[in-house]
Amino acid sequence: MGYWKSKVLPKIKKVFEKDSTAKKAAAAEAIKNFDESKEEICKEFEEKRTELGPKVIEIFEASTAEIKTLVKDPKEAGLKKQTTSVQKFLDELVKIEFPGSKVVSEASSKFGPAYVSGPIFFVFEKVSTFIPVEEKAVEPPAPETKTEEATSSTEKEIVVEEEKKTEVVAAEASEKTEPVAEPPAKVEEAEPPKP
Repeated sequence: MGYWKSKVLPKIKKVFEKDSTAKKAAAAEAIKNFDESKEEICKEFEEKRTELGPKVIEIFEASTAEIKTLVKDPKEAGLKKQTTSVQKFLDELVKIEFPGSKVVSEASSKFGPAYVSGPIFFVFEKVSTFIPVEEKAVEPPAPETKTEEATSSTEKEIVVEEEKKTEVVAAEASEKTEPVAEPPAKVEEAEPPKP
């Protein structure tokens, strides 16, 4: 076992470390190239915006709930968990010739989505511009007077409850301190009044 830990395991670790280091360096180069072409991608995006809209919505609606969440709220952890779904989504975007998606899809398939998260999130940001925003029903704020009334009534309830507790405690205390009453003395039968 000592030979394995001292000789074999370090060599295996070196092989994998070289691969990951080379992968990180190549991914960094791909990101740099992508960043340089962002302006062109944005111009192309604006030119094709009207024709891309329905196609992007169709692809988005057909995607999984995890991808929908990731597109709306991009997070690094979600990207690492959904690598295959992200790659499929990017491949679908490549099919409709979404600007920048081909470069990002190639980099993602080569290095993995976690290594090229910046470009992926950039494409997701552009995709999210086509997604209709779900508006939640917003309740109007209650008028100030109702709030003050509610506060004062709550304070009254608290005061009343405290008074009740005080009365109960006082009643219990008086029961404990009162001497036991002696039974009433025998009352002699009184004679009925004479008419």
